[in-house]
Amino acid sequence: MPELPDITVYVDALKRRVVGRRLDRVRVRSPFLVRTFDPPLDSVGGRTVREITRLGKRIAIEFDGDLWLVLHLMIAGRLHWKLPGAGVGSKGTLAAFDFPDGTLLLTEAGSKHRASLHVVRGREALRVHDPGGLDVFAATPEEFDSALRRENHTLKRTLTDPRVFDGIGNAYSDEILHRARLSPFLLTQKLPAEDARRLLDATREVLREWIDRLREQAGDRFPEKVTAFRPEMAVHGKFGRPCPVCGAPVQRVRYADNETNYCPGCQTGGRILADRSLSRLLKDDWPGHLDDL
Repeated sequence: MPELPDITVYVDALKRRVVGRRLDRVRVRSPFLVRTFDPPLDSVGGRTVREITRLGKRIAIEFDGDLWLVLHLMIAGRLHWKLPGAGVGSKGTLAAFDFPDGTLLLTEAGSKHRASLHVVRGREALRVHDPGGLDVFAATPEEFDSALRRENHTLKRTLTDPRVFDGIGNAYSDEILHRARLSPFLLTQKLPAEDARRLLDATREVLREWIDRLREQAGDRFPEKVTAFRPEMAVHGKFGRPCPVCGAPVQRVRYADNETNYCPGCQTGGRILADRSLSRLLKDDWPGHLDDL
């Protein structure tokens, strides 16, 4: 799922291309995409884009008349900037937004249609789509600490909860926790104060570094290679590869459709965290420590 750095770069690119320009029409190929009916989607046709902003992992586009399109890409949704009138015939294309200078295509890989588009009127209606997570760049250490400890969950779950922190998902939470040298499964209410401050610093550092890196990679081009797996990442998607800090093999814990990647050398004191399914299968053969690998 595109997270804060990816959405930020999308917003940058869209601002340069469509703010101050008229949206001629919207072509929707998938009936699953639009989740609202009042105001109707065609009400934004012919209106001018006034603002584009980020709401967590959503992109909000303001038009004349205080109308907003709220786009949530979910896991597999991606945006592409094409020549005016680009076709929507490909299987993965959900919608096309036609501007005088180009067409914004929304695509979604796979058969599960999770991406969504809402049309709302006014900022009060827009706020309904804001998960309300804390902006880590604007927060004080005390505000960060309070949000972190509001409930007693694991660091991984808390960092990726959009109601707690703004825009952080599975990929960047792995990178943040590795930078902070903290186990993903430490409980928030047991975290020492100095570790919480280190986590705040790591969160800001990682997100800022990736925003800067993605902006540099995109340049003036539209960001086309938006992915959760990047070669510069330290641990996310790097199972079995050596940690760039200590050289220990990166480990993972799988659950549902996600997995957590971590370095046992940097984050867990050498302990190999139990995988809910695989550790049960291996039982006594499960390697509990780096020395057992």
